[in-house]
Amino acid sequence: MRVLHIGKYYPPFAGGMEYFLADLLRALPARGIAAAALVHDERPNRRGQRPDPADPLPVYRAPCHGQLLYAPLSPAFPFWLNRAIRAFRPDLLHLHLPNTSAFWALALPAARRLPWIVQWQADVVASTIDRRLALAYRLYRPLEQRLLAASRAIIATSPPYLEASAALRPWRERCYVIPLGLEPARIPDPDPLAQARAATLWDGAAFRVLAIGRLSYYKGHDILIRAAAELTDSRVLIVGTGDRRKRLAALIQSLGLDGRVELSGFQPETDLNALLASCDVLCLPSLERTEAFGLVLLEAMRFGKPVVVGDIPGSGAGWVVRQAGHGLLTPPGDPAALAAALRGLQRDPVRRETFGQSGAAALRDRFGIDRVAAAVADLYRQVLAGG
Repeated sequence: MRVLHIGKYYPPFAGGMEYFLADLLRALPARGIAAAALVHDERPNRRGQRPDPADPLPVYRAPCHGQLLYAPLSPAFPFWLNRAIRAFRPDLLHLHLPNTSAFWALALPAARRLPWIVQWQADVVASTIDRRLALAYRLYRPLEQRLLAASRAIIATSPPYLEASAALRPWRERCYVIPLGLEPARIPDPDPLAQARAATLWDGAAFRVLAIGRLSYYKGHDILIRAAAELTDSRVLIVGTGDRRKRLAALIQSLGLDGRVELSGFQPETDLNALLASCDVLCLPSLERTEAFGLVLLEAMRFGKPVVVGDIPGSGAGWVVRQAGHGLLTPPGDPAALAAALRGLQRDPVRRETFGQSGAAALRDRFGIDRVAAAVADLYRQVLAGG
């Protein structure tokens, strides 16, 4: 069986969807499936990149010219989709949404002749924070619904997200819940040099809180910064880049938190792993259902770390924590509640250790990529058999 995945980006571009796609592609061959991917080139204004013929996991990178409202701008994408179909000869397309470029599957005869599965990573949420998305979704929704109508199956990543998704409501009979997964071997233990760099960033703090994610409107980093003002003997590192950096830096300065909260910017994977391995708590303070699952919660499981997570109604992030039993949930957007949860873990190292052990067991037993790939492969076979 040959399956072509259509995604937004691919590593080294850093993001949960991208790392999951890479892990899934590597796990599928063991299930008898040849896999390839077509994504956007994360380096802007390049001519794209074809895969090496010897690469067992071909990745086609279509040229991209930046983003508009978080959507990649790639006029050449339909030509690359035709090229990838012609070269790879897939039996099935696996479309990862949201991704405006995936809509080209509706227009291209070569794509329409193939069955396809939609991986529903997240709704396009009509945000109360970034109101531009509500207007954009009016244009996006008709194409989204046409794509779902033409699909053979839809993968939702958690029961709460499926239940809350208005976009998926007309198509419930073809929806299947398969959570995201992670390959622990992809994330090695940090080497001594990376550990030393992480120790420098922590600057000897007694309690170390780590947040990882793009500095975007829905991530709630401002809530974490306000919560940090109520913590003592602690240091908060926020790792990531994005359009909210200046606002967050101004908030840190206005609250007098210089030296206690740091925007660490982009960190290479080796250093990011060292920060995960050396933190006391991972915090995911997101505010809206755009945070659909939180793959970083699985990365925390890899290092046996407890988590404190915003319990967003209709999001899968709270569901992951409840399934794994590896952390605390707080009302989204509530700095006082977030600070109280962090203080509780700061004072209780035994509880932190118990949470960490629960997370490690959940990654082994439920959220490992091999188990997820087996469920995806079974769905592929069902679709191609006409089920």
